[in-house]
Amino acid sequence: MRLTALLIILATPLAAQDCGAPLPDFKAGLLAEATAMGIAAQTADAFLSGAQIDPAVLRADQAQGVFQLDFVTFSRRLISASRLDAGEAMGARYTDTFDRIEAQHGIPRGVLLAFWAFETDYGAIQGDFNTRDALFTLAHDCRRPELFRPELLAALQLYARGDFDLATTGAWAGEIGQVQMLPRDIIAHAVDGDGDGRINLKGSAPDALMSGAALLSALGWRANEPALQEIIVQKNLDWSRTGLDHQLSAADWADLGVAGRNAPLADLPGAVLLPMGRNGPAFMAYHNFTVYFEWNQSLTYVTTAAYFATRLAGAPIYDAGNADPGLSGEQMIQLQEKLTALGYDVGGIDGILGEKTREAVQTEQARLGMPGQRRIC
Repeated sequence: MRLTALLIILATPLAAQDCGAPLPDFKAGLLAEATAMGIAAQTADAFLSGAQIDPAVLRADQAQGVFQLDFVTFSRRLISASRLDAGEAMGARYTDTFDRIEAQHGIPRGVLLAFWAFETDYGAIQGDFNTRDALFTLAHDCRRPELFRPELLAALQLYARGDFDLATTGAWAGEIGQVQMLPRDIIAHAVDGDGDGRINLKGSAPDALMSGAALLSALGWRANEPALQEIIVQKNLDWSRTGLDHQLSAADWADLGVAGRNAPLADLPGAVLLPMGRNGPAFMAYHNFTVYFEWNQSLTYVTTAAYFATRLAGAPIYDAGNADPGLSGEQMIQLQEKLTALGYDVGGIDGILGEKTREAVQTEQARLGMPGQRRIC
């Protein structure tokens, strides 16, 4: 949270600013914070007066079981021949925009095409949740108010400057447009990509794609570097060296028998990623792979999006290997509870295998003398 916003919140009565407060008090706190930010009280009141809790948003927030799927199942569900064909067609249709993105930011077109595909099916399905109410609901809910209260206030800022309509719709979590951007990112990074003098993230693909590229660049994308590459690993690899927290140079990995499946390893530090354990698919993850986590926190989603970008660039289907059966969502929750009791930070008990859970399992496997990177998802 930005320091200015924090100081404003601290100056607001606790009963009004707290998540879960009675709605009149909650709105009063938001109004006080908005006016302290320099927004006219009448404008802020017009934005907040009709805001209401949307139970469908809460249900959607609590029902993200798709991220409990393993990588192979999840990636096969999201990546289809039709999405690949559409990606090729959209890449050709907006080739001038993608050329500009590559020239300005060094981001391959497959990266933006993958996000565009997964977020909205290339703009076709952008969500029908009222954005103001979605953000109001999530800011009021006590699960992640520190994330969504600033986004709600950013939407109010957009409204105050005439760039947000109260009827705006989008995803349940408040993202807007063809690549699904949150209000704070829109304020900071939205771009007029088609040169018509205005920014239209819902109706203009160039605006949405150029804005998404600007956001990725600001998040730390390194120009003209890869994010993910399929690799071949030897069965006698020291599995304790794998995982996103264990980077080595390309030369060191080569000495350990790791090789690119379809091309030589990039001459960059990288980490061996085994999303389904040592008997499943294998990838080398580079710095740009970590930038994906600023877009989405799910390891399964991030790996699938980064892999899909390579497919759109011409890479073949990955070798799925022969991974062992993994844990169900309920079993994953039990595992996370046990790891937490042992003192590990697993990034939250949610039944979703993230990198922190994976690292904790790997550490425990080493402590117990078990082979590392057994299949757990």
